[in-house]
Amino acid sequence: MGSRYGGLKQIDPVGPSGETVLDYAVFDAVRAGFGRAVFVIRRELEETFRKSVLAKYSGRVAVELVFQEAGDLPPGAGADAGRQKPWGTGHAVWCARAALDGPFGVINADDFYGADSFARLAGFLRNAKGSRYAIVGFRLARTLSENGTVSRGVCRVECGRLVSITEERAIGRADVGPGLRFSGEELVSMNLWGFTPDVFGGLEEGMRSFLADRAGDSKAEFYLPAAISDLVSRGSATVEVLASREEWFGITYREDRGRVLEAIRALVARGVYPARLFP
Repeated sequence: MGSRYGGLKQIDPVGPSGETVLDYAVFDAVRAGFGRAVFVIRRELEETFRKSVLAKYSGRVAVELVFQEAGDLPPGAGADAGRQKPWGTGHAVWCARAALDGPFGVINADDFYGADSFARLAGFLRNAKGSRYAIVGFRLARTLSENGTVSRGVCRVECGRLVSITEERAIGRADVGPGLRFSGEELVSMNLWGFTPDVFGGLEEGMRSFLADRAGDSKAEFYLPAAISDLVSRGSATVEVLASREEWFGITYREDRGRVLEAIRALVARGVYPARLFP
């Protein structure tokens, strides 16, 4: 649920035939070679999600639902028994462990990544083994909102590999440009990752450490970028950085929706997408 958006933006129509941003992600992933879609949702959204989202994919791609619940934690890991809110994006991926037995991608359901991004990730995953992962990076200047500030994970990259991700908050267009806080050329994480099932062991270890320190914090979240950055810093994983040629766009604020509508309309006019994704 997007608190700044004021609703469930993942199912808000933005395409000419009522498509959602998530529909374009599924369409791009399937044509890049992904064979199955696993959706991590809250259990109370199941009925709405099945009717509004899953029904349209029937016969087009295999789908599976996974529920992210606050009580789904590593055995023996301490946590506040009264907490209802799930534990963040790293926890969301870990909750899908039983549904994934081969290389897989991870996305946000409300971000538009573009066909090139999925094609690059699919190419990497075809040969992915062990604890060798990937992230698709986007140029910071292409990920900003006209309607407010954003937080971005800025990637430090050496020789094509991720060294660390630093969460930078309250970035606005006035902060980006020559001589300003950011140049705009920085690669940032928009949570488009490629993993093998080996990642679940690393996430579980990270969650145990996280919960040991912050189980009683009702606002604490186990973020995926921080978890993977920690694995890299400890030498437990390597992450190849794939720079996308696409211009990312997403819906952070309700006012962003107009820009997304216009961008998709232009892509349809150029023939990048059909006017109706799922006839």
